[in-house]
Amino acid sequence: MANLRRAGTGLKTRPYTVLVLATLTVALVSTSLASAADPDKGKAVFEQCAACHSLDGMGDYDGPTLKGIIGRKAGSLEDYRYSAAMKRSDVTWDATTLDTYVADPQAFIPGNRMAFAGINDQAQRADLIAYLAAAGGESK
Repeated sequence: MANLRRAGTGLKTRPYTVLVLATLTVALVSTSLASAADPDKGKAVFEQCAACHSLDGMGDYDGPTLKGIIGRKAGSLEDYRYSAAMKRSDVTWDATTLDTYVADPQAFIPGNRMAFAGINDQAQRADLIAYLAAAGGESK
């Protein structure tokens, strides 16, 4: 940190340094939030999703499978009929996009077909996302 302020220079003249520090801060915060999430609790939260979504890719559900959701582009499964809004969304599912979507699906992607009010509790959303990742929710 001492090298950041050489004679006559500071953070204002080093935008790259600021960007690196900001990126590291976001990474540390994201890591601490993810490590605090409990996949076992997330399994219980998933019960709200299980009425319409599977995690094994099998069965006839109202919603698309969540198997491989993390890293997948929204609206991209060929065997599911998505809304035009979901197909146009240009969203790739990761912990951040899933958290925002599950909090308020209609606010994040207006016009999508998911009839779900959302989960207000951030800890429950984090637990759910941890469960999705642990239960095969990562795209291959």
